[in-house]
Amino acid sequence: MTRSQSSDLKNLGCPILTAGFAVRVGYKGLLLSLFLFFVLPISAELQPDPHDLAQRVDRHYNKLKSLKAEFTESYEGLGRTRTESGTLLLQKPGRMRWDYSRPAGKLFLLDGKYAWFYSKGDPQVQRIEAKKLDDLRSPLRFLLGHTQLEKEIDHIAQSSAPNGNFNLTGVPHNQENRIQRLTLTVTPDGTIIGIEIQETDGAITRFTFTGEQPNAPIPSSIFRFIPPTGIPIINGMGPV
Repeated sequence: MTRSQSSDLKNLGCPILTAGFAVRVGYKGLLLSLFLFFVLPISAELQPDPHDLAQRVDRHYNKLKSLKAEFTESYEGLGRTRTESGTLLLQKPGRMRWDYSRPAGKLFLLDGKYAWFYSKGDPQVQRIEAKKLDDLRSPLRFLLGHTQLEKEIDHIAQSSAPNGNFNLTGVPHNQENRIQRLTLTVTPDGTIIGIEIQETDGAITRFTFTGEQPNAPIPSSIFRFIPPTGIPIINGMGPV
């Protein structure tokens, strides 16, 4: 504390500088009080607001050309629960591949024009135009272009999350009939490490991401889907 700060506090009648206060709380308590008085307001000022945090997400993903991460997906709703996991690959522009290792052989792929879904042993491949896709994995599609999070999510609010991270909560634009709340858990630098989607029927889907590899070398050919021989393609996407 500077001499001028001490003088200002005395002029304000600050109790933490009086001898009586020091005797009552002890000098260790006095030091703690000084710490709380000066440091906590500074820390509070450093907390990002929703706009600042959304811009951090934008900056983080706009500089990427590709991304690789491990994911875990869980679902609770309609009397069912399930947990799945695998590897997520993203490549600009407009390519996404969810390669499931549990259950093995399950694949969701977005090649920029179509979305494909196939699980090993299924009698058919499902295909739908990307622009018509209504899938809970689709909130990550905005990362495949020029990210502007505040245009993708309405009514964004920010709150604290464990380990110094933050939650950004809102409703995906034009999806309010299906999704009641979308929560992105992000690190202070804007990396998305979790997504929670609560649907209007009460079902909740959660994604967690680990081991992010920004600009991972990913061949474009991995985003081309070749249906297994003899398996028909059905236009339309059912529940997955």
